[in-house]
Amino acid sequence: MIIEILSMWLVTAFGLWLVTRIVPGVKVMSTRGLWQAALVLGLVNAIIKPVLWFLTFPLTVLTFGVFALVVNALMLQLTAWLVTDFRIRGFGSAFLAAIVMVILAMIEFVVVQWLSFGYIQWSMSQPAPSGLYM
Repeated sequence: MIIEILSMWLVTAFGLWLVTRIVPGVKVMSTRGLWQAALVLGLVNAIIKPVLWFLTFPLTVLTFGVFALVVNALMLQLTAWLVTDFRIRGFGSAFLAAIVMVILAMIEFVVVQWLSFGYIQWSMSQPAPSGLYM
């Protein structure tokens, strides 16, 4: 279990580092700040984000999931507020960062599925097709 937590922390830190390179307005001032931001973002996503997703579920459905990006952007802004060495210039930068983080999460999902199982299983309810290996 500790290996999974540490690997998620590492992946989150790498994702935040990529975001600082891609999105203008998102800055990290030190390596320590990057690790702190990854830890705080993980905690915020584990504790506060589920409550916000529950409260904003109707709005997320009405916007076909786009409002989930707003929630992700708010989590990034909260992280920037809590970590002094991690800065986000405004909501626009946070929103773009949320989009990049979602794309990175999808890539991570595909890579982990492929490395773990040899195929990508999109649904847990259906068994993996035989002979469909990458």
